[in-house]
Amino acid sequence: MQVKLHKHSFDYSMKFQIITPQTGLHSTYTPQVIASFLFNHLEQYGDKTEDILKCIDYAMNPQKGGTIIIGIDEQEIVGIVIMNNTGMKDYIPENILVYIAVDNSQRGKGYGKKLMQKAIESVEGNIALHVEPDNPAFHLYTKLGFTNKYLEMRLTK
Repeated sequence: MQVKLHKHSFDYSMKFQIITPQTGLHSTYTPQVIASFLFNHLEQYGDKTEDILKCIDYAMNPQKGGTIIIGIDEQEIVGIVIMNNTGMKDYIPENILVYIAVDNSQRGKGYGKKLMQKAIESVEGNIALHVEPDNPAFHLYTKLGFTNKYLEMRLTK
């Protein structure tokens, strides 16, 4: 597949490994491998490894649930998405996109968009996400149809 971005041409054939509580974790893509990738490539938008591991545990818990999507090109991980089920519907979206990261050396090739499209088609129901206004991915989310319905406020105790 040819993708043209920024006057460059990229030829890639990203494949996806979709992991749910029903499929179970893949022996190659352990929670530690997934958390390490996300920690390394989320940069200033990321969390501590132990917090990422909690998110993975939640997603893989059959009573809670979620979806992990791993983008692979030439047997290398190029990106990962983790979505958790909220257990709610209508007033709160059924899914929250907790993490998405693309390998730093692979950005600008369309992997993030492909990962988001696969994430959208892989889950039932609506999706919420939090994004910093200065995050470059903000524009991708807007192009994919996400809207800013609320200003999030938090009280941290």
